[in-house]
Amino acid sequence: MCGFIGMLRPGGHVFAEICDGLVSIQHRGQDAAGIATFDPPRVYLKRGSGLVRDIFVPDDARRLTGSLGIGHVRYPTIGGAGEENAQPFVLNHPFGIALAHNGNLTNYHELARSLGRQDCCRLINSTCDAEVIINVLADELVRRRAEAFSVDRLFAAIQGSLARLKGAYSVVGAVAGQGLFAFRDPLGIKPILMAERAENGGTAFCVASESVVLDVLDFHRTENIQPGEAVFISCAGEVTKRTLCAGQHHPCLFEYVYFARPDSFLDHVSVYKTRLRLGQKLAEAWKKTGIQADVVIPIPESATTAAMSLARELGMKYREGFVKNRYIGRTFIMPDDQKRRSSVRAKLNPIQLEFEGKDVLLVDDSIVRGNTSRQIIALARASGARKVFFAAYSPPLRYPCVYGIDMSTRHEFIAKDRTAQEVAREIGADFVLYQTLEDLEESTREGNARLAKFCNACFTGVYPTQDVTPEVLEAIEGDRLNAHAALPREA
Repeated sequence: MCGFIGMLRPGGHVFAEICDGLVSIQHRGQDAAGIATFDPPRVYLKRGSGLVRDIFVPDDARRLTGSLGIGHVRYPTIGGAGEENAQPFVLNHPFGIALAHNGNLTNYHELARSLGRQDCCRLINSTCDAEVIINVLADELVRRRAEAFSVDRLFAAIQGSLARLKGAYSVVGAVAGQGLFAFRDPLGIKPILMAERAENGGTAFCVASESVVLDVLDFHRTENIQPGEAVFISCAGEVTKRTLCAGQHHPCLFEYVYFARPDSFLDHVSVYKTRLRLGQKLAEAWKKTGIQADVVIPIPESATTAAMSLARELGMKYREGFVKNRYIGRTFIMPDDQKRRSSVRAKLNPIQLEFEGKDVLLVDDSIVRGNTSRQIIALARASGARKVFFAAYSPPLRYPCVYGIDMSTRHEFIAKDRTAQEVAREIGADFVLYQTLEDLEESTREGNARLAKFCNACFTGVYPTQDVTPEVLEAIEGDRLNAHAALPREA
């Protein structure tokens, strides 16, 4: 799962605002970041490992000039960590193109091999699937003899790319001297939005992974790019949209559970209100258990909204029993399990008075591997809790995500082949309660009744792209294991 921004400001410079926008979606990726800007006849690129604030310096604002650009924050899934896999990627043939994406290609290896054939002769220099996407698009443009740029040729090349790319992806790109483009996979699994604002007598445009970027940068008239839809915004501000290849919409449920900021809207659904509804649903399920607790405590920060809602529905005390160190990244998206384990204690410190002598109901967004939950429960017990109950406002995670979330290996899931009671024993809880899939989908759909289907593969093992074979799962699992093995280990 990554985050991106594309921006066009006729008569202005985009670098500073792209930086600000990337900071607002830093939660979507903490491994690497990059920005590419076009200031004809030059393209300027800066990429690096780490956080946005550590990569970009004041000198970059003077160097990365131009009114057209894209930026990206990376969370590694396919492809290992490191600067060589940072986005955006840039090509100079057949046009100057920069491209970034969010998602995963399930046929990455097949495409990488085909691009290296003699009739194509495109060398892939990284293990990031965004580089495959930009080369597929360039290949489609060359096949159409697109020596002269036109919107029709670009859309034809995107349509050809959609036919070759399998998996889940949302893409933003820029063509030197021409404009900004974006497209979304045919099932719309990954989110992507666009908006505009009046500026200097003209109109500026922005494309982003979450609506919070558009809010922070004061863009308005926000709309979602639809499944299988492509958009091109010329440097003159002319907007062209075309549906090229659309199936039934299947937005990712885990965006609403964990990844997206609560102040974002995705496909017209408020993430905040969805989590409120999830807390209410979980409270209804808790009442049926007959178990009594003294206090509800969230695992900060994604669970805060649902925990407040649950406590209100149950008429229970709500307390913030853990203080979060905001200078530690999100442990779920840290690149290996060792870093996740070592970061939990540094990240969360319990307020002992909120635990001493109490039966505590902890609320979290999910239980994936169980290591984080186990450590948090141990902290609660060490702080004096009599009993520790654990409620997750998502269903049990049991299947690999092949579409861009770091749960790509089958052995990782603590709920795989275990009941809730068995999970409770494994993580040291007195009781574990999961949200049902029906309640999760209903809580999300209440924000937009047109969302008939969702990507729920990590809960059900049903992959909406219908191309995920055991061989595909094995290949993607191998990518993740190899990426983790290549990471430097802490002493």
